[in-house]
Amino acid sequence: MFDSLIVQFVVLWAVIDPIGSVPVYLTKTVGLSLEDRRKIALKAVVIATGILMFFLVLGQGLLEAMQIPLTAFQIAGGLVLLLFALTMIFGEGKPEHEMRMTSSLSELAVYPLAVPSIASPGAMMAIVLLTDNHRFSFFDQVITTLIMLSILFITYLLFLMANRIQRLIGNTGAAVISRVMGLILAAVAINNMLVGIRDFFTQVV
Repeated sequence: MFDSLIVQFVVLWAVIDPIGSVPVYLTKTVGLSLEDRRKIALKAVVIATGILMFFLVLGQGLLEAMQIPLTAFQIAGGLVLLLFALTMIFGEGKPEHEMRMTSSLSELAVYPLAVPSIASPGAMMAIVLLTDNHRFSFFDQVITTLIMLSILFITYLLFLMANRIQRLIGNTGAAVISRVMGLILAAVAINNMLVGIRDFFTQVV
């Protein structure tokens, strides 16, 4: 039981990637006030939590009803993640919309912070797999939910601490971290796509 909890925590930590989301948060909130940053952090985590809870409760049934195999979902998710990674690598180091009005903060919290940075395609897929109704009991799914929520709370705490990190590394440091994380995300995305393609053709054969 304990080993299973550790495995689930490691898997969900890797796909949600709280530490990897910090550079994205820093890059997209440069120039905003401390209050606006906190609002964005809270909204992003709340929205991401809602999305992941949706997939936890209804994800498997929805995919089965639409006759979409998990492998196809994995490939599509990897493609979306790759496109976002490319924008991190080749995009401008300082976001052009950093000084927008407060009305745009909700949009910023949704994309790219809530999706696909926190509630990434990999996280959506992982939560569906870890709460498979055919393999896990209701109690097991509750434990998985608590683990997921704890990681999301840690993500929120890291976002709050990111303001101090920003003062230490500056705008240039945030831009460098963003591009490095973009390369890592691109590698993860391509790996997800290749694994999904392999599993898909394995099932077909």
